[in-house]
Amino acid sequence: MTISSGIIAAEPEPVTLDWSKTALVIIDMQRDFMEPGGFGETLGNDVSQLARAVGPIAAVLEAARDAGMLVVHTREGHLPDLSDAPPAKVARGAPSLRIGDPGPMGRILIRGEAGHDIIPALYPRNGEIVIDKPGKGAFYATGLGDVLQKHGVENLLVCGVTTEVCVNTTVREANDRGYRCVVIGDGCASYFPEFHDMGLKMIKAQGGIFGWVSNSAAVLEAMETSKILA
Repeated sequence: MTISSGIIAAEPEPVTLDWSKTALVIIDMQRDFMEPGGFGETLGNDVSQLARAVGPIAAVLEAARDAGMLVVHTREGHLPDLSDAPPAKVARGAPSLRIGDPGPMGRILIRGEAGHDIIPALYPRNGEIVIDKPGKGAFYATGLGDVLQKHGVENLLVCGVTTEVCVNTTVREANDRGYRCVVIGDGCASYFPEFHDMGLKMIKAQGGIFGWVSNSAAVLEAMETSKILA
């Protein structure tokens, strides 16, 4: 179904998006971050904190699919030989398992392993774009920019985990490249609730210095209203 432009209730102010030039970007909803035994838990985090984002993302994903919107999923991870994993990243902190070590879902944060893949509730459909990235941002060392340009995308609906790290980094990268970003606040989560709150505040501060912050209900309402008017 084709839908026209829609006005999303957002902060710091409502924003109008042309849906035909908009992509839904779902950041790193991977088993390694979301489930026990993955990379997130090896760092000492309570992975259950991230579950709150799944329902809102699923609702927007279904609406985006129905509207024929471009859907992009990202996965952070590394090549099996770790040639794209900087030593400083591998060595940081004191996790119980490091990147590349064998874990309950295969080697930690390694492409092709079970833990690297996206959770079943949000699994990509055939034809949806999957971007494998070695860093925090989805544009660094990936083909995301080329994909968005090919599809004529100017606006990004962004959600995923974690709010203050990979979501924030991707939004900042996108902002520098001229994309209009709307972050779906309840479709993001962090292991640290206070980091989630501050991550959203930084995006919408100073008149929306990096973008707008909305929520799944407002996005769905804007898409439904556009459908009625189309």
